[in-house]
Amino acid sequence: MEIELFSSQFFVALFSIIVIDLVLAGDNAVVIAMASNRLPAHLRMRAIYVGTAGAIIIRLIMTFFAVQLLSVPYLQALGGLVLLPIAVKLMRPGHEEHIEAAETFAGAVKTIIIADAAMGIDNVIAIAGASHGDFLLVVLGLVISIPIVVWGSQLIGTLMERYPVLVVIGTAILGWTGGTMIVHDRTIGIMLLEAAPQAEYLLPAALAGAVCGIGGYLRRRG
Repeated sequence: MEIELFSSQFFVALFSIIVIDLVLAGDNAVVIAMASNRLPAHLRMRAIYVGTAGAIIIRLIMTFFAVQLLSVPYLQALGGLVLLPIAVKLMRPGHEEHIEAAETFAGAVKTIIIADAAMGIDNVIAIAGASHGDFLLVVLGLVISIPIVVWGSQLIGTLMERYPVLVVIGTAILGWTGGTMIVHDRTIGIMLLEAAPQAEYLLPAALAGAVCGIGGYLRRRG
C-alpha cells in the first residue's frame, strides 16, 4: 500500500511507529542499563552508544526483511494476529528481564545488540505492519524514537506508570495495526473487503477495543 510522502496518512503512520517503538521499548531500555552498569563511568555511555547503534542497524535489517515477507499472501494476516497477544501483554503487570552485566566494553556492546535483537521481534512485526510497506517510515520512526528511548527511558517509564492512559493508547494502536494488517493481506484481506467493505475500519477498531478490554481485565486480575 503506497503512502504519499508528507500526507496526513504518512504522519499518522509515522506517529503510530513512534508510539509502538516507545511503548514496546521499556524492556530494551532496562537491558541497556543492566548490560553496562558494571563498566567504568567513562566507558558506560560509550558502550550504550555503540551498542544502541548496532542494535538499530540489526533492527533495520530485521524490519526490512519483515516488510518484504508481509507481501507474501497470508503472512501479513498472520503477523496481524501475532500482534494481538503482544498488545494484551502490554497492559499486564510487567516482568523484569534478568540480564547479566558485562565486565568489558565489548561484552556490554555484544549483550546490548544480542538482547535487543532477541527482544525486539514483537517490535519488528508491529512496525512492519504500521509502515504499510514504506521503509522510509521505518527509518524515520527509529531515528526519532530510539534516541528518546536511550536517553529518556526512565522518564518514559515514569510517565507510563503515572499516566496509564499512555499504555492504553499504545495497546489500542497495536490492536488497530493488527487489524489493518489483516484487512490489507493480499489474500484474506481481499476476501474480507469483498464480503464486507466496511471491515476496512470496523475490524481494526473492534480489535483495538478488544485488546484494550482484555488487557484491562487481566491487569485488574493481576
